[in-house]
Amino acid sequence: MGIVIEIMKILHVITLAELGGAQSVVINLARESVNDGHEVMVASSEDGELWKVLPSEVGQWKISPLQRSISLSKEHKVVNELRRLYQVFKPDVVHLHSSKIGILGRLAFPRKKIVYTVHGFDSIRVAFRKFLHLERLLQIRAKHIVGVSKYDYDNLLSEGIKKNVSYIYNGITDYSTDVPENHGESYDRLAEMIRSKSGFKVMCIARISPQKKFELFCEVAEMLAGHDIHFFWIGNKDEMADLPANAYCLGEAEDAHRLLKYADLFMLPSNYEGMPMSILEALCYSVPVIASDVGGIGEVLNGLNGRAVANTASEFADQILHYANHPAELSTAKAEARKSYEQYFTVGAMYQMYLSLYKSIA
Repeated sequence: MGIVIEIMKILHVITLAELGGAQSVVINLARESVNDGHEVMVASSEDGELWKVLPSEVGQWKISPLQRSISLSKEHKVVNELRRLYQVFKPDVVHLHSSKIGILGRLAFPRKKIVYTVHGFDSIRVAFRKFLHLERLLQIRAKHIVGVSKYDYDNLLSEGIKKNVSYIYNGITDYSTDVPENHGESYDRLAEMIRSKSGFKVMCIARISPQKKFELFCEVAEMLAGHDIHFFWIGNKDEMADLPANAYCLGEAEDAHRLLKYADLFMLPSNYEGMPMSILEALCYSVPVIASDVGGIGEVLNGLNGRAVANTASEFADQILHYANHPAELSTAKAEARKSYEQYFTVGAMYQMYLSLYKSIA
């Protein structure tokens, strides 16, 4: 007799359809699930790049009232739309991603069907603490609550959220084996600009926001201006003025991670994080990381593949300068970066962990 695979109907719901770390988790889980023969639907806000990159086999449900800002009348419409979606699709499993839809989805869907992934608990615990009481109240409205790091898991417990809580590390596609034939004109232009600079190259891929400490990035570049070290920030929407002479803002880039192969070191200054995808991408490309010691970053960087440091310019500058001046240690760190990706942060490892949760529900 052959192995009988139970086919599930899996619904992923995420607040925004603009691309980011949580959206990449949705894309990867959806892709793995349809490859396994499961039926998958994704629901999110009406506009965003997510709709262009989902596998063609995945159903799409666009919720026009859903947005980042809060409006009670619109949230009521979203909950009604989610209930309508549930009646139409009839999922075996509902996987909620991000805090806002985590609240609305737990009001709309049956508790016994819900997996809720908190993509960085500090976004609530630190940045929007006024919503913490809702997380405590609604913890009984999910079959599984998942953090993306042990740091998140521990903080969920310490804040009184203890019902069916676990953690699963994010996983990303192995980009080193997925090389497109044609990168495109924009990529070629940015790659040439990065290659044109001699010396040691430090890269950061992030949006400009209060969470990501762009001013610290510039301060570190200023401190190391005399050392033939160049700093590249990718992800700014606007032109950035008054940059240090050795710092360059390259704007937004599609598949920005592909530029990591030109970096000697990756840098991520941040006030709070869950499990940043950009760090995992760097490790995948064998690029060691220096990052703020916040969220789950300290679990990823073990001193061999990079270092989690205090949020000060001097700490970042010291570590970057150390790697720049010790090429043998940098070479070892590059190998360790790739090794840690293969051990802990592949899509396959993440998918198998979530699949076991799905099966416990279906």
